[in-house]
Amino acid sequence: MTENPKSKIQNPGSRILWLLFALLIVFVYFFGLTLPLLGPDEPRYAQVAREMYLRGDWITPTLGGFDWFEKPALLYWLEIASYKIFGVSEFAARFGSAVFGLGTIACLWILGKSVSGFRFQVSGEKIEILKQTSEIQKPETRDLEPETRNLKPETRNLKPETSVFANWLALIAASSIGLIVFSRGASFDIILTFPITAALVCYFLFESLLQKHYFCAVPNSIVLSKSTAANLIAAAPPIAWASLFLAGFYFFIGFALLAKGLIGLIFPLTIVFFYHLLKFELLPGKVFLISLIWGTIISLLVASIWYLPMYRAHGWKFVDEFFIQHQFQRFTSDKYQHQQPFWFFFVVLPLMTLPWLPFFLASIWNFFKVQGSRFKVQSSRFNVQGSNNLSTLDSRLAPFAFAWLAVPLVFFSLSGSKLPGYILPALPGAIVLTAIYVADFVRKSRTRTRVLQIAAASTFLFVFVGLQFFAADYTNYETVKNMIAAADAKGFADAEFVSLYTVSHNLEFYAAGRLERDADGKLKRYDDFSVLIKAVKTAGDQRILVVVPQANVPNLQKENDLADIETIAENGESAIILIKPKR
Repeated sequence: MTENPKSKIQNPGSRILWLLFALLIVFVYFFGLTLPLLGPDEPRYAQVAREMYLRGDWITPTLGGFDWFEKPALLYWLEIASYKIFGVSEFAARFGSAVFGLGTIACLWILGKSVSGFRFQVSGEKIEILKQTSEIQKPETRDLEPETRNLKPETRNLKPETSVFANWLALIAASSIGLIVFSRGASFDIILTFPITAALVCYFLFESLLQKHYFCAVPNSIVLSKSTAANLIAAAPPIAWASLFLAGFYFFIGFALLAKGLIGLIFPLTIVFFYHLLKFELLPGKVFLISLIWGTIISLLVASIWYLPMYRAHGWKFVDEFFIQHQFQRFTSDKYQHQQPFWFFFVVLPLMTLPWLPFFLASIWNFFKVQGSRFKVQSSRFNVQGSNNLSTLDSRLAPFAFAWLAVPLVFFSLSGSKLPGYILPALPGAIVLTAIYVADFVRKSRTRTRVLQIAAASTFLFVFVGLQFFAADYTNYETVKNMIAAADAKGFADAEFVSLYTVSHNLEFYAAGRLERDADGKLKRYDDFSVLIKAVKTAGDQRILVVVPQANVPNLQKENDLADIETIAENGESAIILIKPKR
């Protein structure tokens, strides 16, 4: 019995179901942002923004009153704006990151909507590409892909709604653990990922519309499905929209420069050039190469809203600290003590795709498996394989996604400094490859569709339950917030803080204005108890609270004859103690 090709195309769910997923995604991404700030980065960046906010200064970042030229200002601007709306809080510090996480998802959804249709797969029959002619197509064939217009009706796989793939792409992105985690943090990784994603989506749309301009039989209109969006843009020629998206590419590069520095320029351009190499093109087209001149001006103009006033205010000090130390030396050395093996990100990136890891690995395997046969020099846009190969949504999308994944992966693997969040800009590329595989996987069975939708919903449920019932206990060990509140309640609201045998950067936000610092602005750390006692004696009547690993407290209480130790608060990991020197 011959299988009906139409039966392979399944509707993943009603519009209501996808709308419920969208609402669930927004809810989950904003839920639990009130947890205490964690790690060394969140409290520092939140405090930098607070100091800028209190001074009314949108240009110069400071930490504890000292210049802090480690990162550009985009995250700080988002936090300052949130502080103005919500007040200074953990929620406000993380609000911009959550918005940028949702923005990344929205960009990928737009990318999915832009894809013209599935790669067609007819049982055992290879479909040859038909050359476009200047003859206007008949209305009934206008919305079909060019390589299927002349096929017999019984051998056509009808094109499914492009929104199906777009919805799956957004759902996979939103439920990937890497995006969920870093969209909840007041750090720069998601702040960089969003503008890079937006820039690359703009480039893909530019190339798509440019091809429509060159190959469409009616060059002054856009051949798209008769959707509302298509009707809105159909009045303008594709070349006009292509130019607009190309300008958007450079505009978002400018924002990426404001997000994390030079990497915001390096990644998008390198990805674009590598993508064309994967298509066996030595260089991108002439239109793009010419645009490098005027486009770079757009990017620099956007970035100059912070870089120019910073240079005017701080001169060479800014250049040295920001570009030389924190851009070049961070990449070429382990100056900041984040050394990891070369293969570190080859493990971290796949883990970020959970719970879609099996599909990501399968998509990588499939990409390498079919890449050789899919592309030939000057190959046509679509190359349809036999029924044993996985279909894709667009022959350009898979190599584009792979370039998107590979460039940051190789770049950061060569870096002397490695942190998990560095690789986040590669995650959207991994998600696109995964979604291509999943879209083909689910369209063959409604049961597969429901199972994967349940898996995504279960991920959101897991995140909600974890944040609601378990996160508070975990964060209590990672923050000094509750201990400082307990100390303040005992009458120590005006006491200064120092650190013994450790440095808690959590103090930057929760004990702001009450910290002892070295001459270079770093938090004061004592590794010699006798030196600390001398400092306490020198302070006279001024009370000093000491943050110390809790495991060290019993020894300090029992084995020293220099001071009496009183424990003020503890959280199982650290303790706040009061030292009273003996006379």
